[in-house]
Amino acid sequence: MPRVVHFEIPADDPERAIEFYRKVFGWEIEKWEGPFDYWLVNTGDESEPGINGAIMSRGIDGIVKNAIAVDSVDEYIKKIEAAGGKMSMEKSEIPGVGIIAEFKDTEGNISIILEPAGG
Repeated sequence: MPRVVHFEIPADDPERAIEFYRKVFGWEIEKWEGPFDYWLVNTGDESEPGINGAIMSRGIDGIVKNAIAVDSVDEYIKKIEAAGGKMSMEKSEIPGVGIIAEFKDTEGNISIILEPAGG
């Protein structure tokens, strides 16, 4: 069963948001060495329940997004559309991460599906 595996928090000022989440929750946050500004968030010990995420500059939609891991982005695009959802971003590959696509559910909420690199 696909699970939520990652979240994204948009910020007008990522450095300010990073400082906030470090002070309030003690999260460990470090800059990702990818092709765009993105800070990875470690929310706790891997042996405890929970997920990690990221902080990024606020985009067009500026909302918190969850990423759901799936076996096949193509398969889930079909399932999403058949259930009344709409794709809001074409699938694309992030080297070393996997293939992603963004969708809106029937209520207009935006999420990401992620086919992790290497299966």
